[in-house]
Amino acid sequence: MQPNFPSLKLRVALVLYSVLLWVLLPVVLLYLRRRGRKDPLYAQKLAERFGRYGVQLQNPVWVHAVSLGEMRSATPLIRALLAQGETVVTTHFTPAGRREAEREFAKEMAAGTVQPVWVPFEYGFAYRRFLKHFAPKYGLVMEIEIWPRMIMACRKHDTPLFMCNAQYPAKSFEKDQQGLGLRAALIAGFTGGFVKSQGQQDRFAAVGMPNIHITGELRFDQPIPQAHLTAAATCRKALTKGRPSFTLTSVVEGEDALYIDIICQTTDVFFTYVPRAPERFGEVAEMMTAAGLRFARRSDLLDSNLHLTDPAPDIDVLLGDSMGEMYFYLGLCDRAIVGGGFVPKGAHNIIEPLALKKPVVVGPHIWTIEYPATEAIATGVCQLVPDAAALLAEVQSPTDVSNAQITAFYDDHAGGVARTLAAIPIALQA
Repeated sequence: MQPNFPSLKLRVALVLYSVLLWVLLPVVLLYLRRRGRKDPLYAQKLAERFGRYGVQLQNPVWVHAVSLGEMRSATPLIRALLAQGETVVTTHFTPAGRREAEREFAKEMAAGTVQPVWVPFEYGFAYRRFLKHFAPKYGLVMEIEIWPRMIMACRKHDTPLFMCNAQYPAKSFEKDQQGLGLRAALIAGFTGGFVKSQGQQDRFAAVGMPNIHITGELRFDQPIPQAHLTAAATCRKALTKGRPSFTLTSVVEGEDALYIDIICQTTDVFFTYVPRAPERFGEVAEMMTAAGLRFARRSDLLDSNLHLTDPAPDIDVLLGDSMGEMYFYLGLCDRAIVGGGFVPKGAHNIIEPLALKKPVVVGPHIWTIEYPATEAIATGVCQLVPDAAALLAEVQSPTDVSNAQITAFYDDHAGGVARTLAAIPIALQA
């Protein structure tokens, strides 16, 4: 524990933060209600968001994975913890993260060793209830989620709380050096961190985080569902008809017009198009219809076992309107275009396509995936394109990348789960 944490400035900010949260509570509830119209799970089990839970695991490891990406990075570590005999409670804020946990760990939930729940709202009483109910051995907050009341409640309850698979992007680090620097001050409240690289360690140490361990990127150890690859191999010939094939993964709002325009300008190429958020599936389908694309939705073209309902579909685009089937969609392609890179919020995970030996293309905004994107670009397995014209050129004439290049890169960066498991007892002792 940091002896001078929190500073007077941070104490004052936390008081104001708490007051603001109480004022905004009706707005938060209204937000969940409105989001619940598109995705009913948002509005379900509301009591959990106030720290009321019906199930009780005995001293589990607590993994906080706010959404889908964080849950996917946590999955191999959770499996390793379960293999050591631990039980695990996962907390989420979005339905995407919770659904991924329930899908991935359905058998373990039935066996009573894993329980996904909503993370409490940022109120001290809600976290007190959560910590009293589950009494977790320690908490692992995936990536760089900073929740002030979570941090303060864990310190008061003497629950060790670590950042895990953590990165501190340069853009965020530089921003935190300006103004009040409250986020940087909160980082010092963690018990420690398991970070992705030396550069990340340097940044976290610079803002006062103690007990830092370099463990790498957990996503390199993600399990690959072979059933998805088998289904993709079966469907690929019928869908692509021998054409080059691209999969656009995790496409976010604000990029659709660019990508759809690229598809319209490209001939004799097959595309699989996967929006990141399920509530956008219908909107993207409407945009494709308006653009005159020949497409089909996954939900219309394939059954629950990923078998084609039409043996010879005459389409140029498959719209991936499902969750948890990314490896199937990637199995259909020769290379992947990872979404998020053409909007300021930044690109998403490039590791899944690399795991299948698929070269990757990203837009200019990669600050969110600085590691391993910088290393992947340097070794040639990931192509950074600055604009739509460069993307079109890369689609029409792809850069040559060999399987050996990708394999060497992947092998150099795997092993994050083993390093994290080895570091946890050392960090707890410290």
